[in-house]
Amino acid sequence: MRPSHFACTRDRLYGPRSNEGAFMADIPEGFFEGTGMPDAGWWEALWPDPAMVLDKAGLRPGMEVVDLCAGDGWFTRIIAQRATHVFAVDIDRKLLALSQTRLHENGIANCSFIAGDAYDLQRLVGRAVDFVFLANAYHGVPDKPRLCRAIYDALVPGGVLAIVNWHARPREETKVLGEPRGPKTEMRMTPEETIASAAGSGLVFKETAEVSPYHYATMFQRPM
Repeated sequence: MRPSHFACTRDRLYGPRSNEGAFMADIPEGFFEGTGMPDAGWWEALWPDPAMVLDKAGLRPGMEVVDLCAGDGWFTRIIAQRATHVFAVDIDRKLLALSQTRLHENGIANCSFIAGDAYDLQRLVGRAVDFVFLANAYHGVPDKPRLCRAIYDALVPGGVLAIVNWHARPREETKVLGEPRGPKTEMRMTPEETIASAAGSGLVFKETAEVSPYHYATMFQRPM
């Protein structure tokens, strides 16, 4: 049976101390959680330059943006420094509270924090946006075409979806701070698989860019 909800927190588990599913206790039945909180320090080691990632993904000043599966706000802070407004969407209210604190401490006020179902993105945000950023969670989406259709509906004509994925390399090869990180090898997607997963959503493939030694970004656009 197809899951009725997709709940996500950005790529936050996958450390040597933890195993997939370890943080499922607070997730309502029927929801899917891609990840949990990381070991201290490795998330920052993995993404030392989030601004560069966002540049390559196509973020431009003045956009209205959704940071989907926003987690604790590591990318949200940089997005908010450029965007007119950013909607940080995640299922985990505790992580959103951490994100809100992070942005408040940096004097950033142009962000809305929304807990909810990613498949219901248009209703959650309430208006169409220019850019949707989804990093380190897409590999775990149960119904990828459905999510792409939901994102299509949440974009203005000409709006862009940027998906940042782990390369389809064996997990033991993607080490951060000396330990294998990221999703299980069998969950990883090639750029071609990511592009194919959006077929029929209405989104049109634009380009793929390398954003880290272990990651690529694939960009799609809602036609004008």
